[in-house]
Amino acid sequence: MHKRVMDLSASEASPEDLIVAVEKMVRYVRQSAVTGGLSMAASAVLGRLGREGPCRLTDLARAEGASQPNMTQLVTRLERADLVRRTADRSDGRGVLVEVTDTGREVSRQRRAERAQALHLLIEELTEPEQQAVKVALPALARAIEDRQSHS
Repeated sequence: MHKRVMDLSASEASPEDLIVAVEKMVRYVRQSAVTGGLSMAASAVLGRLGREGPCRLTDLARAEGASQPNMTQLVTRLERADLVRRTADRSDGRGVLVEVTDTGREVSRQRRAERAQALHLLIEELTEPEQQAVKVALPALARAIEDRQSHS
């Protein structure tokens, strides 16, 4: 029942081997989320707004690595689907904020649950020592990322 994920032992895996493994895992887990029929970009925007709260369109485009025209189109599509709404920025009357709606929050929650289930099923296929290693390594990497972001 348990399969080896990589033929290399952890001590033999190069950074290139690790990035290939991470890319495969992220792609698999992202593709497992189907609720709402959203693209990965739309799902990422919805998730960001749900986690971080309302955001100016320009800041959202920058954070997601998208051009402002592309982000405007994406937000318009999300708005038509009642997943986000635009509101006046109270701190700057000329500005507009994009915020997630209750429907958007629910779609985002369901997609996260689908991704979590996909990851859970993957982890279950590992040996017990591999499962423990993943449960230690992934949160440790997330902490390292948060530390880097808080210091930049």
